[in-house]
Amino acid sequence: MADKARVALRYLLLLCCFWLPAARRKKMERWLRGREEFKKLERADWVVVSWGKSGRTWLRVMLSRAYTLKAGLPASQLLEFDNLKKQDARLPAVFFTHNNYLPDYTGNEDSRSHFKGKRVVLLVRDPRDVAVSQFFQWRFRMRPHKKFINDYPPHGADIDTWNFVLDKRAGAPRIIDCFNGWVDAIGELQHILVVRYEDLRADPAAELQRILDFTGTGVSPEQVREAVDFAAYDNMKKMEAEGFFKGSGARVKAGDNTNPQSYKVRKAKVGGYRDYFTDEQCAQLEHMVSELHPSFGYGNQST
Repeated sequence: MADKARVALRYLLLLCCFWLPAARRKKMERWLRGREEFKKLERADWVVVSWGKSGRTWLRVMLSRAYTLKAGLPASQLLEFDNLKKQDARLPAVFFTHNNYLPDYTGNEDSRSHFKGKRVVLLVRDPRDVAVSQFFQWRFRMRPHKKFINDYPPHGADIDTWNFVLDKRAGAPRIIDCFNGWVDAIGELQHILVVRYEDLRADPAAELQRILDFTGTGVSPEQVREAVDFAAYDNMKKMEAEGFFKGSGARVKAGDNTNPQSYKVRKAKVGGYRDYFTDEQCAQLEHMVSELHPSFGYGNQST
């Protein structure tokens, strides 16, 4: 069944079950979304797993440009699973996931075994920066229904940045738990590459090349450099404002062109969480992040 048909079937089934209690509808929708994701996972050549607001869109744009350069395709085509592969068989089908619905379908709540046999790029970012960026995503970009099915504070809730970051269901504690849940999987899965957003910022060409080498698509160093330049912060902001990427929906589009906080590409700053909190609050977050496994290199270590 085609991906669009699966989505249409999900909407139809949920429409037929509108009379069920909200908790039942949520459970059913998460299972259906997980099933759709699992079907893509089965067909994917490789996978990007990340928590939301970890630099996934930036990486997607760099990969898109590297691949379109290799195949001679228009720069306005954004990588959406297998859309580029359908035009050039040398290009991969790349599945981007937050792994937030897959466990609802597979039942692997405490396991990442559904990724076995796949090359996985695990993109991570300092949980403090992620949580702050998620706050602005929740406030200015996230649809009310997505807030509901993903257990975020309800739409219109009176919650500030600090309390959002501390929220156990949406903020830094949940992100830290998620990252720590990957530690055993890193040892168990055959092919997994951990990429830190901070390293990607420091040397995007080297990290992009590392990802391409790991996933097996040959792209020239010149094409890598051009892809990095194409996805530079200022150009990303410009492309988002102009709606450059055709057919990408709201993926790379400002929620409100007059509000810079509603942009998908907002600040892209390493350690930017410090701009929002007092020294005492930052110390509290430092203590919280000390619970993150040291292999990720956050906490007291320099990012």
